[in-house]
Amino acid sequence: MIQLDGGSFLMGSDYPDGFPEDREGPVREVTVGAFAIAPCAVTGDEFAAFVDATGHVTDAERLGTSFVFAGLLPEDFPPTRAVAQAPWWRLVEGADWRRPEGPGSSLDGRGDHPVVHVSWTDAGAYCAWAGGRLPTEAEWESAARGGLEQKLYPWGDELTPGGEHRCNIWQGTFPTHNTLEDGYLGTAPADAFAPNGFGLHNTSGNVWEWCADPFDSGRRAIRGGSYLCHRSYCNRYRVAARSGNTPDTSTGHMGFRVAAG
Repeated sequence: MIQLDGGSFLMGSDYPDGFPEDREGPVREVTVGAFAIAPCAVTGDEFAAFVDATGHVTDAERLGTSFVFAGLLPEDFPPTRAVAQAPWWRLVEGADWRRPEGPGSSLDGRGDHPVVHVSWTDAGAYCAWAGGRLPTEAEWESAARGGLEQKLYPWGDELTPGGEHRCNIWQGTFPTHNTLEDGYLGTAPADAFAPNGFGLHNTSGNVWEWCADPFDSGRRAIRGGSYLCHRSYCNRYRVAARSGNTPDTSTGHMGFRVAAG
């Protein structure tokens, strides 16, 4: 865990191409107390240790389904129900944290990637077992900024400085063609890419991360964006961006990291 002293910082953004419904602005001064936060999102191997120790059954396992990005499914995968307003999401029977793309898939070779198909409830259970908790949004953003004030990304304002990719997001034409310029189609290892100024990896892209706070009356906040974010429709890989999902929902692009203090 990385120990941070806390203090005041400018939270949020007035980014002109953001999403007003996300309420990431206005920019305001926020103070957080001292806290600790993990340098990486919880991995599949770490979550497996938790399940082995506790017998925890995730919401996806209990419900029998979870949402998988269609581009990760085999071409001959049986037809499944798509999300009406986001048809690239497919509701797949048997998809869960052990089988990210449903039956026939596994964590082989991906144990060091962030665990996915975990709900807010599952994330909270892991954190309690690990002696921690989910970070608040203010803690998450303060840590994700890495000491930089009001920059778009954890490393500055330029997405690919010097042509270097520093996060795992979508390149090309979403959702039909990913040029894979950053090296990944789905998730990347939890410690992929250089850390920010505080030592945190992947606070932009890779997987959305659950936070403790409500997003609205029925959803919990998620931060950081994912491997599916693209400037054409979802530039929420900016460090101030936010979104939300219902606490029992799981998808192939949502994970979490542990905080304490």
